[in-house]
Amino acid sequence: MQRDSMANTFVVAFVLCGICSLIVSGSAVGLKKFQDENKALDVQKNIISAAGLAGDEPLTADRVKKIFEKIERKLVDLETGDYVDEGKAGIKIDTYDPRKAAKDPKLSVSNKGTKFDIGMGAREKYAFAYLVKNDQGELTQVVLPIYGKGLWSTMYGFLALEKDLKTVKGITFYEHGETPGLGGEIENPTWKALWPGKKIYKGESSDANIAFGVKKGSPEGDEKEYLVDGLSGATITSRGVDQLLKYWVSDSGFGKFLKKLSEPQGGSNVGA
Repeated sequence: MQRDSMANTFVVAFVLCGICSLIVSGSAVGLKKFQDENKALDVQKNIISAAGLAGDEPLTADRVKKIFEKIERKLVDLETGDYVDEGKAGIKIDTYDPRKAAKDPKLSVSNKGTKFDIGMGAREKYAFAYLVKNDQGELTQVVLPIYGKGLWSTMYGFLALEKDLKTVKGITFYEHGETPGLGGEIENPTWKALWPGKKIYKGESSDANIAFGVKKGSPEGDEKEYLVDGLSGATITSRGVDQLLKYWVSDSGFGKFLKKLSEPQGGSNVGA
């Protein structure tokens, strides 16, 4: 066979493609552990950021780990507000994935008819909540995962609430596909700085009294206690943020859990 024949060319190309495929596949498998670790680290960083625990020092992996020693992760049954019992739920908490659960008919519930619209047909039955505690083990705030549809994407973030569970401590979005410079401004530190101190309810904690959110234009008078300015040129994204925030503190989301957590010793005996 001639070295520059058509058949020889195909053989060489086939062998090279096979070798490259093996290298790429091997790299993907070998790096998966590190990718998963970096993904988990990024989530933890955003939880810390929402809770206002980052300070001025860089969030190195070691520092994140140290801060997270004061944060307790709990899996919550959103229908009851209780902590999940692995045996009764038939799941493993360490490997439970809320995003996959939201697409699993056995582990999700319909959003049809909910008061607030996150643009998703269903949500997971169980969701993680993060309890931030002081050196004495006392609850100082709670961080809740939040998500909902914007203009182009599903926006994922965290909402941190003060100890009273009625006041915003902070908010952050860590994953979305909104338009840079418009809806993408949900990541802007200046806009996120508008949220701390906003009150969630007008009166008692109930769906009917949920008042915080995003307003088209600038809030005036008493509205400033509950609302922040909408994002300029990003009406649909702003509406999406407004709805998802209201949804996740309502009884469709973490509302029942927050009510139980607000009861005496709620941080330790939810579902007891």
